[in-house]
Amino acid sequence: MPAPNFALAQASPSAITLTTPDWIVLGCYGALLVLTGIYFSRRGAKGVRDYFLAERSMPAWAVAFSILATAQSAATFIGVPERSYVGDLTYLAASLGPLIAALLVSAFFLPRYYRAGVASPYELLENRFGPGARTATSWAYLLGRLLGSGARTYIGALPLSLAVYGDATLPHVLVSIGAIMLVGTVYTLAGGVRSVIWTDVLQVCVYLGAGVAALAFLLSIVPAPLDAVLDALRTAGPDGADKLRVVDPGIRFAPEVTIARGAPYSILASITGLMLLNLAVMAIDQDLVQRCLTCRDHLHAARSVIISQLLGVPVVLLFLAIGLLLFVYYQRPDLMGVSAPAASAPASKDIFQTFILSRMPPGLRGLMIAGVLAIGPIGINATLNSMASTLMNDTVLRVRGSSGPASDLRASRLLVVACGVTLAGVACLCAWWQQHSKLPLLDFAQAVLAFAYTGLLGVFLCALFTRRGSTRSAITAMLAAAGLCVLVQPFVLANLRRFVSSLPSPFAYADAALAWAGAWAFSWHFVAGTAVAFAICLAGSTPPGRRR
Repeated sequence: MPAPNFALAQASPSAITLTTPDWIVLGCYGALLVLTGIYFSRRGAKGVRDYFLAERSMPAWAVAFSILATAQSAATFIGVPERSYVGDLTYLAASLGPLIAALLVSAFFLPRYYRAGVASPYELLENRFGPGARTATSWAYLLGRLLGSGARTYIGALPLSLAVYGDATLPHVLVSIGAIMLVGTVYTLAGGVRSVIWTDVLQVCVYLGAGVAALAFLLSIVPAPLDAVLDALRTAGPDGADKLRVVDPGIRFAPEVTIARGAPYSILASITGLMLLNLAVMAIDQDLVQRCLTCRDHLHAARSVIISQLLGVPVVLLFLAIGLLLFVYYQRPDLMGVSAPAASAPASKDIFQTFILSRMPPGLRGLMIAGVLAIGPIGINATLNSMASTLMNDTVLRVRGSSGPASDLRASRLLVVACGVTLAGVACLCAWWQQHSKLPLLDFAQAVLAFAYTGLLGVFLCALFTRRGSTRSAITAMLAAAGLCVLVQPFVLANLRRFVSSLPSPFAYADAALAWAGAWAFSWHFVAGTAVAFAICLAGSTPPGRRR
């Protein structure tokens, strides 16, 4: 198997070296981050509950900003412009799924968590299915969070490597991943979730400021009037397609009625697969649930979840607009007032970070790097906190019991370090994985969540809305959903098809079935995986004393 190619930009390293004004901006951001962390962690955590839940004292608006920072990532900063650069604005319509998911979480999940007084959602499953189910689901979450955050850390390391070294070769990407995890781990050790949430508020402001500045700069360098740019974009897609299209229904009516299986962000995919993805992230992902549980009650928590999703819509539109203007800059010299493109366009997945580092002026370039760091690498502290919380509450305390507040707090911090080391290793794995999956960065960052979250969601839906299920059926359901997601990976399907094609002709039907399975976009994997997990979990019989 050939080694992945990590070269990102066609510009020379000297063209993308950070200058003194850039380092000054980054230094100011780093100093502000440190001072903020010191200020909000100055009183220190009094115990595990304070360290992980902030004694349920956080305001809803701050938690909303923190959820936004956690739900989005460097994949948003870099991957969303890529979507509109190569396609159109249909990713914006995918915001419908998260909004529906937020309403469902607010109505059905958060009230149950607050009534039960849990520190993690997996405690509920112990009441329904037994302690084995709680342990299994908490470890399934850890797998899902490692994969999801590993992908985001890798994506965040790409522009960091390009900024520091002038390239993104494998050794430099690995060093960048190590630096990200070192900073994130040390920062997480200091103040617990209270410090994380307030730092997230600062980071969202920096992230959005960088996005607005990028859009303003692109508008300033495109000489064509805005109405001319919009008119051109209406026919600038492949075969004259409209790059301003927002809605793709996901159903084709000619020559016959069919589902657009390969469209991951259609309306149909949004209200099914993407809704289930976001339901899993908001309802059973400890990374986000932990933030919700820092609010005073479930009503404040619900408000924070809904506000975060409403805020996400204009943020996505901002970065989609950046991608369209990057298309104009690199692909439409007529709109730029020249006879040939101003610069050779890099690969689509590298488009925004290459533009930032090779075309933006000093100072502004530093602000853009700060924006990537704010929403991605530095934000890893939230993930480490939630992973350590899950391990502490659902494994350590249940195995050995509490040894006192001080001892438990030391153990929690050791778990943070262990999670940081493990996450760094998974991020390195994702560097190889994304290259061979051939998925765009944004799609890859979301698709990897299916391995753990489809099974988790199916089990939770069975636990909350039926009186069926058992420890054995829950564990079997999660394993089956994960196996299904492995099976539909492009490189797995390709190898299976090569094997099947070498078999006698009766197996041609198997090859056709594999080809059919490979035609479905990643968002549909959440539908299939959740349905399989729900059905298998439903087959188990819950003891009468646990049917609640």
